[in-house]
Amino acid sequence: MTSEENSADQVLTEIKDGIAMVTMNRPKLLNSISIDSLELIIKTLQDVLENPQVSVVVLTGKGRAFCAGADQGEMVMRQPGEWEQIVDRYLDPIRLIAKSDKPVIASINGDAVGGGLGLAIACDLRIAVDTARFCAPFTAIGLAGCDMSAGYFLPRLVGLGKATEMMMTARFVKAEEAERIGLVQRLVAPEELEKETMKLAGRLAALSPIALGWTKKAIRRSLDRDMDSEFDFEIFAQVQCLQTEEHRESLRRYQETMMGKKA
Repeated sequence: MTSEENSADQVLTEIKDGIAMVTMNRPKLLNSISIDSLELIIKTLQDVLENPQVSVVVLTGKGRAFCAGADQGEMVMRQPGEWEQIVDRYLDPIRLIAKSDKPVIASINGDAVGGGLGLAIACDLRIAVDTARFCAPFTAIGLAGCDMSAGYFLPRLVGLGKATEMMMTARFVKAEEAERIGLVQRLVAPEELEKETMKLAGRLAALSPIALGWTKKAIRRSLDRDMDSEFDFEIFAQVQCLQTEEHRESLRRYQETMMGKKA
């Protein structure tokens, strides 16, 4: 193992103005996720998502890749009896992102491959450099194409047909196509990524955490519910928000802004 692989600096965290920036930091290995770095990612996400001072989380990578996925060299060294537990553990960061009420932005600084794609599509919003590529490479290495949440999130983001193609052919999708099919919301030049990401994060951080939490719950929940069930939940969520001081204060600011625009 290299000193980089042994370092606790494999995942970096910076918190400022209610925004937590979580950076995968194995650039020489394209931020591939080893067993050790997986545990650091899980612990870091737990910490920032449970931190009451954090309103928004940004997940990014250091260097020229967002994340190349699981460290395959480690996987082939494992015994068959270990595989189920390891594969399940690799889903824990995705579970944390998806189940948290806080918005999580994937700031995609380069290729998102395998588990890196899984982390990105589990996030609520994705902003990427215009040189990034996206790939679910699993069938190309003899694995099921539905790994690392791709089987769940990808069809819901890009539609069944495009998701099937991506998962079965293991081809790389370039940034322009990723934006066109809805895999990412926005593309930017590499030198603009941090600024534009923080602008988006700042906009979210300025909004009501309660409102954002209920919004995220409703969106995530709707993926697996029929219309009537989702409408029932929308009513319940809205009633919870309507009773809060945050709603009244947010409404006041919004009305003041709109009146200023009309003037």
